[in-house]
Amino acid sequence: MYAIIETGGKQYRVQEGDEISVEKLGQEEGAKIVFDRVLACGSGAELKIGTPVVEGAAVNATVIENGKGPKVIIYKYKAKKDYRKKKGHRQPFTRVKIDSISL
Repeated sequence: MYAIIETGGKQYRVQEGDEISVEKLGQEEGAKIVFDRVLACGSGAELKIGTPVVEGAAVNATVIENGKGPKVIIYKYKAKKDYRKKKGHRQPFTRVKIDSISL
């Protein structure tokens, strides 16, 4: 069985046992989370599509870790004007393990 969930403005296709990285959720490691914005779920040829969400469907998950992604360098400059700016950014994320999908 699989489900398509929405969290942090993004959509993810998940199955039981999957580990995914989502936008930072602000939960401690080991905490249980319920994703109730399930857009679709199915198994094999059977598929339920929500309008916009599937009623009564939920995905249970456990927080594995909180971390930061790789550094992205932003560099701005203007030619012949002696203007240069260098910035770095590391996007925070939460890694979760999908425990169960219920309808």
